[in-house]
Amino acid sequence: MRFECRRLALHLVNTYPPIPMKQARHPYLSMSKTEYICLSAAIMMLTALGIDIMLPALGALRIHFGLRPDSTATANIIVFFFMGQVAQLVFGILSDRFGRLRVLRIGFPLYILGGVAAAYAPTLLLMCAARFIAGVGASAVFTTTIAGVRDRFAGDQMARTLSLIFTIFLFTPIAAPFVGIALLSAASWRVVFLTPPLFGLLVFFWSFRLTESHPAEKRTRLRAISIQQALRQVIGNRTFMRYTTITTLLFSGLSVYVSGSERMVGELYGRPGLFAWIFAAIGLVMSLSALFNARLAAKYGAAKSVRYLLLAYTVVSALLLMITCIDGDPPGMFVFFTCIGALMAINLAIEPNSSALALEPLGETAGIAASVYGTIFFFAGSLIGALIGQLMVHSVMPLVISFFLFGITGTALAWGDGGRRNH
Repeated sequence: MRFECRRLALHLVNTYPPIPMKQARHPYLSMSKTEYICLSAAIMMLTALGIDIMLPALGALRIHFGLRPDSTATANIIVFFFMGQVAQLVFGILSDRFGRLRVLRIGFPLYILGGVAAAYAPTLLLMCAARFIAGVGASAVFTTTIAGVRDRFAGDQMARTLSLIFTIFLFTPIAAPFVGIALLSAASWRVVFLTPPLFGLLVFFWSFRLTESHPAEKRTRLRAISIQQALRQVIGNRTFMRYTTITTLLFSGLSVYVSGSERMVGELYGRPGLFAWIFAAIGLVMSLSALFNARLAAKYGAAKSVRYLLLAYTVVSALLLMITCIDGDPPGMFVFFTCIGALMAINLAIEPNSSALALEPLGETAGIAASVYGTIFFFAGSLIGALIGQLMVHSVMPLVISFFLFGITGTALAWGDGGRRNH
């Protein structure tokens, strides 16, 4: 896995002009730009792997806990993992005070231990609690990785770097379902649940090659007044809130798709054998979209890219809504998942640009800004997604309507900022 990531990242990096990085504080521990991108992608893979690989096992999980085949309860193990991201706010403050690496090394053990506890939980409730702890750990590594990228880059360069990282990271949803199915064919669902903690342990050891990107002279003091001032600065920034809201809305749709995809394919459409192929195909389109966005952001800038991508998102969601109203609920399987794939691809092209635009004006408080950003879009987005998912027992219409509303709202927010951001 690491060799393949390095080889792919080398190809991606050589495709674009060099992106300057700041001088490492400890040159004897410095790494190449290629390795940095690969390691950042591997760290971010922990979140995706903690979700995607176990989606094929949700059916076995319903049997294990004696649930009905159409039960939406197993989706909660995804929702609670997402909700663990609320801890990003705490970890962002701590990373601004103590540095990125210390917080990163707190997150890994939480992720690993939470994943192991979930695999052996005797009840679904305890499993959800363990998944929440694993999500807390994932929030620590996610926050510090994003803040570390922001420490090194800014603006369109940050958007391009995140796109390269996301391109590698997005190979996880392509391969993970097949890995999960392969493991299920040879072992129990517990082995599937134990795979993310094992991968997390390997990445944990690799992360010791990272150098600190937030030097002591730039760190904020851990005082209530300074934290309050930093939070006020972040939340009071209109650009930050505008693009954070856009990402939150789009993530709500993404979380519903991810947590409900196995049940939609298996129960609503009655084709469980196609789940891994559909999920992987959409993951491939999303990965290619993230790669395309690296060129798009370089040519047109992050702000303009977000505006036109959101316009495309709205058009596709309107088309899906119209088809669903005409053909019935659910619409034809091919048409439905083709539109879903297009929406997810556009989503992943928007997110790196939106992240860069949200964090760009907050360089001196990148850690707390990244934590507030991650807390809002992960926690609020997954909560909204969970509410939508509960309405989808026998219908996809709640999801289809939500996509359209998210597109309309996001487009209005992005174009409302167009007069001030034409780069």
